[in-house]
Amino acid sequence: MSGPVEVEYTGVRELRGPLVVVEGVSGVGWDEFATIVLDSGERRHGLVLEVDRDLAVVQVLEDTAGMNRTGTRVAFSGSPMRIPVGAGWLGRVCNGRGEPADGGPPVLGGSYEAVGGAPINPVRREPPNEPVLTGVGAVDVLTTLVRGQKLPVFSAAGLPHLELAVQIAAQATCGGEPFAVVFAGMGLTHADTAFVRDGLATRSAARELVLFLNTADDPVIERLLTPRLALTVAEHLAFTEGRHVLVVMTDMTAYSEALREVSAARGEIPARRAYPGYLYSDLASLYERCGRIRGHPGSVTILPVLTMPAGDITHPVPDLTGYITEGQIVLSADVQAAGTYPPVDPLASLSRLMRKGAGAGRTRADHPAVAAQLIAALARSRQVAELADLIGRAALSPTDLRHLDLQDAFRDRFLAQGTDEDRSLDDSLDRAWEVLLTLPRSQLGMLPADLLDTHAPPRYEER
Repeated sequence: MSGPVEVEYTGVRELRGPLVVVEGVSGVGWDEFATIVLDSGERRHGLVLEVDRDLAVVQVLEDTAGMNRTGTRVAFSGSPMRIPVGAGWLGRVCNGRGEPADGGPPVLGGSYEAVGGAPINPVRREPPNEPVLTGVGAVDVLTTLVRGQKLPVFSAAGLPHLELAVQIAAQATCGGEPFAVVFAGMGLTHADTAFVRDGLATRSAARELVLFLNTADDPVIERLLTPRLALTVAEHLAFTEGRHVLVVMTDMTAYSEALREVSAARGEIPARRAYPGYLYSDLASLYERCGRIRGHPGSVTILPVLTMPAGDITHPVPDLTGYITEGQIVLSADVQAAGTYPPVDPLASLSRLMRKGAGAGRTRADHPAVAAQLIAALARSRQVAELADLIGRAALSPTDLRHLDLQDAFRDRFLAQGTDEDRSLDDSLDRAWEVLLTLPRSQLGMLPADLLDTHAPPRYEER
């Protein structure tokens, strides 16, 4: 995983949680890769978190369980952690450290890249302007995902965010262009891990998928490494091999809690809700690795999934994620309670780059207008539903009643979808039209007249 070993040290001063404090070091740098050899001969790996004069703090990827201060040797490589990159990752299932979990040989590549990565030069960034279609109607029509975008899914405990993440990873396409999915699971239960592997088996067999699966009982340090491995592999597939790559990362709250645990072990001063003060910059170092580079055909698109503790959108993880990313897909417990999947709240969800990737020549000419009109109609329907709770349905006008009908039609005929149903964009847009035509023409002022004439059925005005 790294370059040749240069210097070996035996002066282990302290073992503290997942950290090893080594004394007497010289010439060791931050983020340097280390190999730790136990007195039993077992080899473990680590990264340098901090250097202070002759002391180095090393985070052990496999944890410090079973280690003794005496008899432990630490060797520093002189370079950051590197992994092989290339198409050899496609079709493989690995643990959170990149080691095979499918019974196959270690992944080999023609070159090695540093796991830490590097930010894309803003001058060379290409603006996102083409869609990634997920096969999920609510996402494709109302919050279109664009190549090079970072669009998080905000969820809560008990909601099917993992099912949605797996469905998107299994169905996403880029209109016939070379495409791959890198799925990074963090803090998953063994049942969740089996669900992910089963749900993505077809795409994995087609060599269009890379799986990194960190389970809840794996060392906490590994959870910090998993998304960085995934992004390093994705960057090479995209910018060197010319593929469009979708990186699905779930659950970023589990990642942030691992960061908090390591920060506490280091004795750092905590910030809001005991998270480290650098949580924002740490999340940004992951999210900002997506994009398109001028002169390179590929792209990296990121779909991070996070659970909001107690459904609190002001919690530090969703709050800071919202500052960095370009919109959000919000899952709703109320929609879930109504028995609808996916339980997307359309009025709380937003894709800020949707206008760049939707419309004529990209999706369909009527797409932007239909999406805008549907959101406006749903907002009015929600107001009418609140009014009906106060004064009763009998006091509503005929137009208000039609808005209540639209709300039901939206949930039943547009939003509701099977967990393995791959819905085409044309089908999704046609369903959106069917829902909109529940309303009289006077309520569809955001749709051009020629579009209404084309899609409205005969005798529409008399309905």
